[in-house]
This record gives sequence, structure tokens and C-alpha cells, in this order.
Amino acid sequence: MAPLSSGGREVNKRITGFSHWEAWAKRAALADLARPEVYALAISSTDIAATPFSWRREIIYIGMTNAKGGLKSRLQQFDNTIKGAEGHGGGRRVRFKHPNFARLTSRLYVSVCSWDCDVTSNDPADLRIMGEVARYEYECWALFVEAFGKLPEFNDKKKSPKR
Repeated sequence: MAPLSSGGREVNKRITGFSHWEAWAKRAALADLARPEVYALAISSTDIAATPFSWRREIIYIGMTNAKGGLKSRLQQFDNTIKGAEGHGGGRRVRFKHPNFARLTSRLYVSVCSWDCDVTSNDPADLRIMGEVARYEYECWALFVEAFGKLPEFNDKKKSPKR
């Protein structure tokens, strides 16, 4: 597949930019969680931890963050929400279908794709990188739809509303 292009620079993150899959309970072991990132969440009945990222039907959600707290903060919001708090829209949709936190998290995996930039900066280079992160989330949705004919279950707000 052709790499993404941004301002004359190629951003080849189609597959190779994602980390290996990591078990939800061990997500803190992933590198660069303070950076802007796109992340994929999968529910799998088989252990996919430490396997290379691949587009798979088990992906339930694709998200991103450009927040100051980085992905560590965003994944914590998701975790808090699937436990019963508020704060992450996708987490609310997941919790509605999977209310048993222990059962869900025993089968939940995450893979991340990070960018190096300062999210507090107004430097044009950093702003462009943050735009690439947001664009890449949409690109990932498009790649998923091309592969499986639909959005990941909890990205589809019509079929999986917040309750």
C-alpha cells in the first residue's frame, strides 16, 4: 500500500508504525505513551500479546489523542469508563455491551502508533504532526472498512450508541 503523504513528506505508518499487540493489563509497558498516538483495541479469545499488529476483525475501536497527557492519559480514561466512570465515549459504548470489567479486560489488547512532537507547541511543524495524527485515525478507519466492509464496532455511533 502507498504511504500517506503530508506536505511532501511520506508517512509510512500503514502497518509498520503500530506496536505489537499488548494485553490491556500490561499496556503501561508500551513505549512512548506520552506522545500523540493512534491506538487500536481488540477483543480476542486467543492471546495475541506480543504478536505483530495486523488488521483483524477483532478490532473493536480505533482512537487517537493529541492531548497533553498523551496516550497514557487517554487509555486511563478508557479504563475508568469501562469500570463505570465517565470520560471516554468509546469506553461507554464498550461498557454497555461488555459490563463485566474482569472478563472484558482479560480479552482486551491494544496496539499503538506514535508520533514525536510537542503537543503544547504552536510551532508549525508540531501542528502539522498533530494534524497527521488526526488524519491517520481516519485513514485507519478507512483501511478497516476496506478490509472488513464496516467500521470497528464501537466506532460506529449509529450501530453502537452510548447508553
